[in-house]
Amino acid sequence: MLPAFVGLGLAAAVSAAALAWQYRAFGPRGPVLGFVLLAGTTVVWLRCRRAMTRRRAGIYTPAELARLDDHGLAAAAERMLNRDGWNVVAMPRQGRPRLYARDRGGRQLDVGFRPTDGTVSDEDTSAGPAPTLREAGPIDVDGLIRVLVSTDLFSRTDVLWASRQGGVHLVDGRQLRRWASGTSLDDLGLPG
Repeated sequence: MLPAFVGLGLAAAVSAAALAWQYRAFGPRGPVLGFVLLAGTTVVWLRCRRAMTRRRAGIYTPAELARLDDHGLAAAAERMLNRDGWNVVAMPRQGRPRLYARDRGGRQLDVGFRPTDGTVSDEDTSAGPAPTLREAGPIDVDGLIRVLVSTDLFSRTDVLWASRQGGVHLVDGRQLRRWASGTSLDDLGLPG
């Protein structure tokens, strides 16, 4: 307790000395300028702090998602899964990010990430809405739900491949943005 009071006392003393110096150096405008600079700095700090707190809670803006690399996307997905009530363990394979998650109901997820390469052509993507997690395939025999996350759209070939694998569910860029904005993975159609 004592170090906190000493720190508070030092902060007050330094602030008073700075205000006195500003008054002597700039006259009455000095303390006003000091308060304006302090207020501006506080506003910038609070905005940065608010964004960091939001991201730690598993909420991301589309612009923030667009800036993430593969490992950043894995960290974001880990925070979003934690937000949705999953216990997550990072288990990278061959240098690629991968997550394993389990919820209270005993469901298990194996989350992989497709690298963003932007090679999906217009004629290869479906013009309709993104496939829901259920349309991609049933739960695998071992009960493990496999999820593949990408910031891009999946091609029809990808959707067909996932439907043949049994238990591979796709989360494309549109669904990822919904998930990152606060929609739970269950609300996106994860099988129960």
